[in-house]
Amino acid sequence: MIKGLILSLQFFSRIPINMTIDFNSKNLKYCIFFLPLVGAIIGALGGLSYYILSPHNLMIASFISLLVTIILTGGLHLDGLSDTFDGFLSSREKEETLEIMKDSTIGAFGALSLIILVFFKFILFFNIESLTLVLILSFTNSRWIVSWIIASKKISKSNGLGKMFSDSKPRKFVVLSGIIYTFILLLTNIKYIIPLTLNFLLAQYISHISYKKIGGLTGDVYGCIIEIGEVISLLGFWLISI
Repeated sequence: MIKGLILSLQFFSRIPINMTIDFNSKNLKYCIFFLPLVGAIIGALGGLSYYILSPHNLMIASFISLLVTIILTGGLHLDGLSDTFDGFLSSREKEETLEIMKDSTIGAFGALSLIILVFFKFILFFNIESLTLVLILSFTNSRWIVSWIIASKKISKSNGLGKMFSDSKPRKFVVLSGIIYTFILLLTNIKYIIPLTLNFLLAQYISHISYKKIGGLTGDVYGCIIEIGEVISLLGFWLISI
């Protein structure tokens, strides 16, 4: 389990841990199990920067907090977001769409998706009360949802990291983490189930589009689900607070 946690931190964050962990099926199962925890850690560190700076200036605190979360992920999921939008909005057939998503250059649709998402996320950071807790829960939400998508949806490509995660068959670990997390939310505030539900429904919709476009999901689509999931969870927490 410790190896799975370290692997999850190494792959899904830029938190420096100098240890070599094998990408075998057992480690990958635990890696997916701990993915929500990695989200919570990233959210907590972003929230800590907000907590320290917010008494002085809310706008600067919101910006630095957003920047911290981007740095901690290395822009990994933002890259998936832009690649997915470039591919899905290109109106091409499956193989051409996958080639566009694989291309390292960014297109107009990808650039627009990044600008809109990051700007909207900043607006939400600036306008949400008790942001530290909300960040922890929102980043946990998005990553538990994507772990469920990994465990329950088919992969589009016959190779790549997305295929490796899917083939590790982490379903029972994902279900266990989901039960634990839902229990925590219910004990904290029953309303906190609403953002998680919104995140789940959105992920199902994105998965539906991905099935139609490329016959399954890829690592890029996982990243897209995480990024949009963060936003929809933040929006959900804002809605239940007004």
